[in-house]
Amino acid sequence: MKKSIIHVGAMMAAVLPVMASESQSETEFTDSTHYDLNPVVVTGTGVHQRLKATPVPVEVISGREIRSAGINGLQDALTMMVPSLSFSPSAMGSYLRMNGLTNSHVAVLLNGRKMTGDISGNIDLGQIDINLIKRIEVLNGAASTLYGSDAVGGVINIITAGPDEESEFTTNSRYTRDGQFNQGLDLSLRAGRVGSLTAYNYSHSDGWQNSRYTEDDGELIETLAQLSLGYTSNNLTQRFTYDASERLALYAEGGYYSRLLDRPVERKDMSGGSKYNTFSESFSWGAGGAYSLGALGSVKFDYSGRTYGQWYKYMIASGDYLPGDYYKTKRQDYHDAELRGIFNFTDNSNTVFGTDYRYETLDRPESDLNKGLGTFSVYGQHEQRLAGHLTLLAGLRYDLHQEIGSRLTPKVALMYNKGNFNARATYAAGYRTPGIDELYYHMLKPMGSRHIITFGNRDLKAENSNFGSINVEYRTSRLTVSLTGYLNFVKNMVTSRSTKFSAMSESEQAALIAEFPEINDIKTSTLSVKEYYNFSKATVKGIEANLSFNPIVGLTLSANYSYAYGRGLNDDGSWQRLNRSVMHTGTFTANYSHDWDRYRLNVNLNGRVQSRTYYPGDADGDAPGYGVWNLTTRHMFSCFRRFALEPGIGIDNIFDRRDMRPLNSNFALYSPGRSVVASLRVTLK
Repeated sequence: MKKSIIHVGAMMAAVLPVMASESQSETEFTDSTHYDLNPVVVTGTGVHQRLKATPVPVEVISGREIRSAGINGLQDALTMMVPSLSFSPSAMGSYLRMNGLTNSHVAVLLNGRKMTGDISGNIDLGQIDINLIKRIEVLNGAASTLYGSDAVGGVINIITAGPDEESEFTTNSRYTRDGQFNQGLDLSLRAGRVGSLTAYNYSHSDGWQNSRYTEDDGELIETLAQLSLGYTSNNLTQRFTYDASERLALYAEGGYYSRLLDRPVERKDMSGGSKYNTFSESFSWGAGGAYSLGALGSVKFDYSGRTYGQWYKYMIASGDYLPGDYYKTKRQDYHDAELRGIFNFTDNSNTVFGTDYRYETLDRPESDLNKGLGTFSVYGQHEQRLAGHLTLLAGLRYDLHQEIGSRLTPKVALMYNKGNFNARATYAAGYRTPGIDELYYHMLKPMGSRHIITFGNRDLKAENSNFGSINVEYRTSRLTVSLTGYLNFVKNMVTSRSTKFSAMSESEQAALIAEFPEINDIKTSTLSVKEYYNFSKATVKGIEANLSFNPIVGLTLSANYSYAYGRGLNDDGSWQRLNRSVMHTGTFTANYSHDWDRYRLNVNLNGRVQSRTYYPGDADGDAPGYGVWNLTTRHMFSCFRRFALEPGIGIDNIFDRRDMRPLNSNFALYSPGRSVVASLRVTLK
């Protein structure tokens, strides 16, 4: 109760100083009453163009849609709005999957630059401030020609806001059950040719249990372990822009992010506690510019860097560590420099040439690992509008990886456009080099209430994929209908197998104990061994269907369905489902917005249903399917001179769906149940 009062007080404190400004007079609404069904996108071809005109199909979520849904974080936005994406949760974080492929096969970009910094192998999406998102572009299928390694299953490109043309201050607050509170503060300033955007986001959540029990040797015992750990995070972003001339635009940016998990403290009378919390910290920086060549095109240079570290922060004494002491468990460094030219050699074409150098390091003391690897790339892509309503796109990339060697990845796409009808066919090669962790890990570490020994494999091969898709689309200003069928053939897919320690032979157990003596200090029923290896090949075939409709002014309806069937072939000739894959997923949205003079009502209903998540060979079994529906209302008042006021109220998980199984099960849904959500957005100009 005390935390609730503090959070509500913080929301009011953000508003009262603003309300002290002169009221009366008018501030007009800035949101449109309908969604743009044909936005400008860049991810599919590397060139800004209308969604209808791009020869590669791209799915788009706008920042307006995210705000209308009252969504708290990027993961929630992707879950509720993109059926091809799914997350498998754990106490430490969530594993992203896209079209049946793992997070390591999906390139996550921030403004076109690759993200780094992961929790348990999955990019820490908390590094991205959701209040700054302008749109999210999702490209299904291989895209290594433009984006290099990891873009085997697809690309998620998060486009964030820069300084506005006018100075503006915005505060966003959101509170719901279990102490889940989010506060964002954004300040955009403009003075002549110079712009500045400063953003700060604070997020907190208590942890929760849906079940108080875990299974141990066939018996249910009470545990301290939580389905979702509590956390506190801070995110600071700064971006400067400078229009040096009519042709030259420059920028510089930096950011800081921290996240402290809040684990239950270890107790002698109950399992599931911990001696330490986990602290993550990230620093990012970047700079670049674009020079316009007039009608010929433009040249861009971008450099970005990021360092991401993790530490144990001890809560109780353990060995040589006292409460409050830190122990470094991991540090990742990433540098990326790219020079790209976009040229319009003719009125009916555009051409992209680029060169890129990436260098990443991984320092993992627990595994006695400190290694760096670099990749040099050159790529080109040409898009030509032909006679007869045809557009042809062809591209090629050359990569030279320090450890794996060189490779070529081509891409070809053809689009037929006639009025409101589009038909597209795409072939793209993809590749992925094994990660430093997959190659070199050799360690034992706790993972929530479990312990895992992980062995890297220096004999892993690079993955290669061949992706083909056919898309048909009908698009007008009020209606979009799209159907896509695809096949993705992956050779040498890197995967892992997990074996419980208790299922191993006595000789295997003895060898592991000799190698990791600390096994004697843990409960072996919680211990498993993870090993990386290559499937000889894997296939994913799928269908995606999308519908968006504006039947009347102010009402938008959308429904999306994804089917993905993924299997991998083992060396013994047996096929198995891809780990953590989901076959059927659907998302649904109904949004209604209407103005009455200086008041606007926005009502948004979001739903997601999905079938079970497969964990082949895992003793804890598959995760069951689920369906979750959220309802949000926003109330916008523009009857004040200097500011716009936007309170909101809603219900998450309307039908109170929860997974109540023991905590050592595999989960797909980790909602604590039905939740009332209160929010407040204030914009001061």
